[in-house]
Amino acid sequence: MTIEKRLAELGINLPEAAAPAANYVPFVRDGDTLYVAGQISADENGLIKGKLGAGMDVEAGAAAARRCAISLLAQVKAACGGDLDRLVQVVKLTGFVNSTDDFTDQPKVINGASDLMVEVLGDAGRHARSAVSSPSLPLGVAVEIDGIFRIR
Repeated sequence: MTIEKRLAELGINLPEAAAPAANYVPFVRDGDTLYVAGQISADENGLIKGKLGAGMDVEAGAAAARRCAISLLAQVKAACGGDLDRLVQVVKLTGFVNSTDDFTDQPKVINGASDLMVEVLGDAGRHARSAVSSPSLPLGVAVEIDGIFRIR
């Protein structure tokens, strides 16, 4: 099954890959390694804002992280000239969680992205990962995630 068919089966529509908001590029390819810049939590209604531990719960944070993962896949698709089946492996995700000083469930939040990658890609979605706290994120978003991917 192709990745696009699997996404359709799951009811996931990839958005257009977001343009950079500052002086950077959305991705850099080095051989078969693709580095994708941080994708902030957003959906069709706009930015997903919030602070975990202060009005936003883990479930909402995980949903925001899932949206970041969808945006990461959109960037991979753009980097692969529209052919998402060139994606071989998710190598590493780094997740930043806008959270209070006493919030300690960053891994549960970033599971929203990790679970999506495995749900869509199976074993090729399994990856190394970091999940860290941040006192704030750009535009007040709840989550930002960057990624490293192996492509062909």
